This record gives sequence, C-alpha cells and structure tokens, in this order.
Amino acid sequence: MTTYTYTNPIIKGFNPDPSICRVGDDFYLATSTFEFFPGLPVYHSKNLIDWELVSHGLSRPEQMTLSRKIPNAFGLYAPTIREINGRFYMVCTNVADDDFAQGNFLIWTDDIRGEWSDPIWLDTPGIDPSLFVDDDGTVYYSGTHKDIYVRQLGGVSHDSSNN
Repeated sequence: MTTYTYTNPIIKGFNPDPSICRVGDDFYLATSTFEFFPGLPVYHSKNLIDWELVSHGLSRPEQMTLSRKIPNAFGLYAPTIREINGRFYMVCTNVADDDFAQGNFLIWTDDIRGEWSDPIWLDTPGIDPSLFVDDDGTVYYSGTHKDIYVRQLGGVSHDSSNN
C-alpha cells in the first residue's frame, strides 16, 4: 500500500466551497469563484492529493454576466458537481443585483475536459444548491435559505434511455 503525505490546502490558492464527486477511480472537484472569471474551476485527481485543473464550468463571457456593482459581494457561490449516467452536471447560485441574472442555474458537459453548456436558469429558491439522485433514478435539486427547498428536475435522468 502506498503511503502519501500531504499538507492542507491540497489545492493551492483560492478554492472555497469545494464539491467533489467520484466516478470509478477518478475524483472531480469544483469550487466557488465569486466574481472571478473564468468561473467554477473543475479539478481531477486519482488519489485526492494530486489535483489537475481540467476545465471551468463558465469559460465563455456569453455564458453569464457577473455583476461588477459590488464585486466582492456578488458572484458564483457553492457549486455542486455530480456525474449522472456519464454526463457531468453542476448546479450553482449566482448572487447578483437586480441588473444581472441572479439565482440558481444548471450547466452540463459530456466531456469534463471540454466546454460546458450555457446555464439553464432554475425557478428554484435557495442558495448552496445540490443535486440528489433517488434510488428510482429521479434527480432532485435541493437548496437552503431560511428553509429547505427540494424540486424534481425534468430532463436530468439517471436512466440512460432518457438521454
């Protein structure tokens, strides 16, 4: 058995609110970026110690306009990354003012090292969103902010016959 030594933080620099998912022997991690662009970095690791930046969930300016009004208060907070039936999904909150799109959105990719989709805005309240796959394959969004919000997501399925 190989023994590893590591020192926190494992990923150097600015990587708050990490979310991780495991796909076979691979681990993928996404973090908040607040007002910084490109947004939502995605890292890959085989051993949870050595991490490689492989993509950004938001890499094209036309995907989203981030607020510049109060830059250190707005932006992309607390993403969740999940692999569902070979496709990667990320759900996140964009905190903004009234002049910009704000709320929760979903993006996806079939190639973790490639481009991600344009955001699909979710009519869901809350912050710190997450995705949950039930035993029957139904995919749910959950979020919190004074209450807990849960909503089934159509078009996201654990069953490969629905893709």
